[in-house]
Amino acid sequence: MFEKFTEKAINVVSSSQNTAKKLGVKKITPELLLLALFDEAKGISLKIFKSYNITHEKLVEEIKKYTELSSSQAAQAKIPPFADEYKEILKKTLDLANKSGNPTILYEHLFLSVISDRKSNNVKILEKLGFDIYKSKLLLEKLVQKKTKLLYHPEIDDNSYTKEDKARETDNIFDCEESAKVFERAVAKLSTSNYEILGTEQILSSILEDNESQLSKILADFGVTSEIFEEKLKNIQSRQSEYEGRQIIFTPNAFRTMNMALETAKELGSSVVLPEHIILGLLKTKSGIAYDILKELKIPGDELAHSIIKPIEKQMPETLTILRLAKEEARRLGRNIVGTEMFLLGIIGEATGVGARVLAELEINIKDARNVVENLIGFGNEYYDKEIVFTERAKRVLETAWELAKKEHKQKIESSHMLLALTTEPESLAMKTLEQLGVDAVEIKEGIKKLRDA
Repeated sequence: MFEKFTEKAINVVSSSQNTAKKLGVKKITPELLLLALFDEAKGISLKIFKSYNITHEKLVEEIKKYTELSSSQAAQAKIPPFADEYKEILKKTLDLANKSGNPTILYEHLFLSVISDRKSNNVKILEKLGFDIYKSKLLLEKLVQKKTKLLYHPEIDDNSYTKEDKARETDNIFDCEESAKVFERAVAKLSTSNYEILGTEQILSSILEDNESQLSKILADFGVTSEIFEEKLKNIQSRQSEYEGRQIIFTPNAFRTMNMALETAKELGSSVVLPEHIILGLLKTKSGIAYDILKELKIPGDELAHSIIKPIEKQMPETLTILRLAKEEARRLGRNIVGTEMFLLGIIGEATGVGARVLAELEINIKDARNVVENLIGFGNEYYDKEIVFTERAKRVLETAWELAKKEHKQKIESSHMLLALTTEPESLAMKTLEQLGVDAVEIKEGIKKLRDA
């Protein structure tokens, strides 16, 4: 039976056993289960108790009126058995979980069973303390209600992230000193040409000009030097390949490259766009004069991208690890879509960052979170090697995390930024997962503040 219990639910039962052992009582009664529920309460369940000003001391005082909590006997070496009334509550908890369609037994199922059991003294004890049984049952029932499994991802139709939003993001691209220098050199090159609009060729040319940078050395290993590129550039007679859309401050392909560089920076856990991200953006867009020259030089794009990313991966940025784990979680469920719920699993799986530590203190673990996510979205049947894509809501979360990191003048997006960003999307699958696990946005924010201030 207990193999179906979540960690939080098991902690409640264990707490009641430990209390019974410590007191030396003969059997574990339902009143000890109620006391354990209070002691192990987190999130919404704790708020329910607090809303009625119930404290551990008040609860113990009231329980003493119905049962003996102290004993002249010394603490026992063995844990005493459950009383029949306690066993009955556990049985009702299992039935309740089955009826609500949950594959696991949550803390909230135990809570519901206790306040629904009129045979024990628990309801009388709670009512004496002003506890509203009916109101609390409605809230707990909502928390444990099974969500309908969908064949498609619930966040996939969220298209509120517009092209205009992406266009505004380019204002942040050159905040980084290194990229600002690239931009300045590119503009200088533009002023000496016959063109008025910045293209990919000026951008790559200005990157190659810094021949002492690690990125230039990587490109040189692939046969792309400033001299070779400039020689190829002289042979370009037309800019036609730069114009596949509307004219703006950048050529359309340069604009796409910059946007892709920005997205790449976020996905690699950086809060600034570096020249490395621009090259990776160019390789992803696969268009424009600069890319045409790389193609003519027979540069293996995938190998070049890997060589650029490898040094970044060695730095082990938290967000890069989180997103990699999120993609693995999506594949595990047979899906090629990463939503906010996968970000949450990635934060937990990363394990070492502030985000993971906050969730651990709130007793959120990967096993329970996976169970809830599986219950929310089910398993898909996409091929494992199909390209992984982010939902628009997931992209918004990543963008918010980026903005939070920049606001704090951080060079990298940290797990705390990712977790805080999830709280800005109350309707997301990530927050619904946390809600079902008994945690809300306020607790997350308080937990992050507490760890940062420590």
